[in-house]
Amino acid sequence: MKNRIILTILFTSLILSACKKTLELNPLDQISAENFFRNKTDFDKALAAVYASMQPNEFSEELPIRDCLTDNGYAQFNSGSVNDVVQGNLNPTTGGYETGIYKDSYIGIGRVNLFLQKLAAYKGTDMSDTDKKAYEAEVKFVRGFFYYQLYTIYGDVPLVLQPLDLSTQKQPKATATEVLAQINTDLDYSIANLSTSPYFSNGGHATSSSAKALKARVLLFAAYGNTGTPDITILTQVRDLCKEVMPLYALTPAFENNFRDATQKNNTEIIFSINFLAPNNLAYWDRDYGDWCSASPLPNFVKTFECTDGLPYGTSPLTDTQNPFNNRDPRLSKTVYVDHPDFGGGKIHNPSNPRPTGYGVLKFLDPANLPFGFSTLSGQDAVMLRLGEVILMYAEAQNEIAGPDETVYKAMKDLRARVNMPEYPANYTKDEMRERIRHERRVELAFEGLRHYDLVRWRIAGTVLNNVKDSLVPFTFENKFYKWPLPQTEIDKSGGVLVQNPDYN
Repeated sequence: MKNRIILTILFTSLILSACKKTLELNPLDQISAENFFRNKTDFDKALAAVYASMQPNEFSEELPIRDCLTDNGYAQFNSGSVNDVVQGNLNPTTGGYETGIYKDSYIGIGRVNLFLQKLAAYKGTDMSDTDKKAYEAEVKFVRGFFYYQLYTIYGDVPLVLQPLDLSTQKQPKATATEVLAQINTDLDYSIANLSTSPYFSNGGHATSSSAKALKARVLLFAAYGNTGTPDITILTQVRDLCKEVMPLYALTPAFENNFRDATQKNNTEIIFSINFLAPNNLAYWDRDYGDWCSASPLPNFVKTFECTDGLPYGTSPLTDTQNPFNNRDPRLSKTVYVDHPDFGGGKIHNPSNPRPTGYGVLKFLDPANLPFGFSTLSGQDAVMLRLGEVILMYAEAQNEIAGPDETVYKAMKDLRARVNMPEYPANYTKDEMRERIRHERRVELAFEGLRHYDLVRWRIAGTVLNNVKDSLVPFTFENKFYKWPLPQTEIDKSGGVLVQNPDYN
């Protein structure tokens, strides 16, 4: 799956730099854009560099850390400055993800815009109009991904669709509504022009269904606006997109197959992933979560997993307080380890760092990489979109549109059946089903970087986070944190053109 994209990333990542030194017209240590893009092979290499722009930690290997912005976990090394954020110290100079998400998104957008400019100007005969549309559709999918990040985190941001130069580099903000419209425009083009085959049979390239699933996620966020009350018209679009995607994919029999290198290839559940290939292009999942314990699940998160009878832990007669992982939703033991990773059969690892909450994240660890340590080469991909999430998006949208009808029940039954959890009782109200779906999202998608996205769009972040009592840092959430401040460094560089988000001046 990943080889066709990854093998050229290290070479091409030097090519699509967002800026260049004006005096070094022909630098000897790299290829300039003016001397590149001379044939179709060059565009293939440049496409790999566009995909590589999705690899920064906050979009891939540190997705579990982004869950530490929420009631799911604690980051003992304050990666991404998440502890500063959860304590209420979010401001234009916080740094970490507050700066990184913004900066790395625009680096990726810059690569896309340069690619599109060169593609439009290309006159070579080795590329057909169909080829050009396919290239354009792939990079617009990537641009849609980056503007999705900016839209959901910051709201109003500059809308940059062309390569910038000295005369255009200072860009004002566009409204969040305009940014959303551009995301939809990019993804609609991708939907219309990418391959209709499923992702797992397309060599690691985004497909039409990848774009549909991403658009569904974007619209699911947009549907709740600034009130937390969903717009049924937008949710209808989400539902219909999910209905188009679901028949192309199938849940992988084993939940953990989504997160281990050997079982990601040709995986029928994965709809798009950010690809890595050891030893030269890799992430540090096993080191960071298996040895360093960079993300520690909180006790309240562990308690949220039901017992195998479908009743809450503590309420169910199956509750075992002496061995609390007994008789629990199987996803618990596939997501969390107690003290140290133990894969059975003597495959264990004793972390070199403390376990602040007594728990660690097992979900992304691969026993094939034992022992975990500083030199561990983790080639597993970062799964960005998968069928499990699409099923949950469908169920949420359809429940809000029509209540808990048979299709909602079936969707939840199918998802839970993968881990042998019982189906829901009949006759739920819409409100009851809403709460069960939200619970299911928390346990199914844990540490995949979506919990913050959920709490923000549902507008319950304040209620939830200000009631977290079991973290090693105190949680403080203010309403202004529903939108993050733009990095002060960007405000300063703009000379007053870029205006800070409200409440952060």
